Amino acid sequence: MHPIFRNNRDLDVAVRQALFRAAATGVDVLQIIPGKGTGKLRDRVLASLAQTHIRKLYARVETDPDNAGRILVHLR
Repeated sequence: MHPIFRNNRDLDVAVRQALFRAAATGVDVLQIIPGKGTGKLRDRVLASLAQTHIRKLYARVETDPDNAGRILVHLR
C-alpha cells in the first residue's frame, strides 16, 4: 500500500481491485496490510472501504485486535 499512499484515486482503485479479485477466487477474508506507522494510511484504507459503492462488496470490516497494521475484510 505504501507506494500508492500519496494518491487517493490509486488507493481506491487498489482496494477495489483487491476486493474483486478476492471475490472472484472465493476468498472468505481479505487481509489488507497498511502497516502500523502513524495510522494515516490505515485510516485512508478504512475510509475507502466505507464508501457506499464499495460497502456493497463485503459483509464487514475489522481491524485485527492483535495487530493494528492489519485490516480484515470479510466478504459475502
